[in-house]
Amino acid sequence: MAGSPFAWIDEQARHRRAAGLVRTLRPRPAHSPLLDLASNDYLGLAHHPEITGAAADAARRWGGGATGSRLVTGTTELHAELERELAGFCGFESALVFSSGYAANLAAVTALAPHGSLIVSDAGNHASLIDGCRLARGATQVVAHADPDAVRKALGTHDGPAVAVSDTVFSVDGDAAPLRELAAACREYGAGLIVDDAHGLGVLGDGGRGAPAAAGLAGDADVVVTVTLSKSFGSQGGAVLGPAPVIEHLVNAARTFIFDTGLAPAAAGAALAALRLLRREPHRAGRARAVATELHTRLRAEGLEAVRPDAAVVSVRAPSPERAVRWAADCREAGLAVGCFRPPSVPDGISRLRLTARADLTDEQIERAVRVIAGTR
Repeated sequence: MAGSPFAWIDEQARHRRAAGLVRTLRPRPAHSPLLDLASNDYLGLAHHPEITGAAADAARRWGGGATGSRLVTGTTELHAELERELAGFCGFESALVFSSGYAANLAAVTALAPHGSLIVSDAGNHASLIDGCRLARGATQVVAHADPDAVRKALGTHDGPAVAVSDTVFSVDGDAAPLRELAAACREYGAGLIVDDAHGLGVLGDGGRGAPAAAGLAGDADVVVTVTLSKSFGSQGGAVLGPAPVIEHLVNAARTFIFDTGLAPAAAGAALAALRLLRREPHRAGRARAVATELHTRLRAEGLEAVRPDAAVVSVRAPSPERAVRWAADCREAGLAVGCFRPPSVPDGISRLRLTARADLTDEQIERAVRVIAGTR
């Protein structure tokens, strides 16, 4: 009798254990006693009563699920309302909501890079953008991180349609892309610019309108932006923002829109409530940035190698994957939840703790977090 067709998995598991790269699920309770610096709840809205109440109201009115793809039964009036207000808030002509930010990135890259086109992708891009490049019919050229000249050089090798693809704020170290310079490089060659503002929306720009708005690119005809609703908005889902013809093209050509079930009404309702709350309380964006700066300053004062944050992500370097795992576990034992990024999740191979600066963190909580991180190194 033949052996298991999945026996090769055992060998991969051994390699992961030897490299200190085993990942495990850790279900959390509804109300954790840990101080949370691990989630992406930048504005502290995931448990805000206005947001959870809107989610519950939407579920009661529209149902527990969208019931179908967006082109069949999965588009409700609530989805359309969210798209209108999201586009207006961020300064774009139109928006299209997806079931996740990952799906939005796959849609934007694959649908806007047809056969014969060139995709110029930043080496530090998120996995969802990388997967979009892999699935697109165009050819992909990966260039040096945050380097407009490298983008310019790559575009100069191609005669035909082209797009450059980049995060606005990179999820590992929290550094920002040079958006104005990237846009200028693209315009020299008539290329489009697709940027993922997952870590910028709600944190950067006037009142949290995002990195493209801060860079003066919002609403430009050659710029397409993807966002997630699962970070600053404390909900779930994603969206693509851009010119109306681009959004109409995605409705007709993006496979993750056409063939996926629509975003659950509860998530759409929560995201819409979060957007409206941010309009009323724009100071939350600045507070998230201020908390990140304070964390960075205090960690550096403790002698830790922390990367200066451009938004709300603070990265602290660790000497090895094993040490990063142990450090995060020791923090947890001391009552602090922090992220732990290791290969292959980091493009540079350097393991680190990843901290989220939330707008609702108090000065006392910031001090406590720094004390725990420094004390467990």
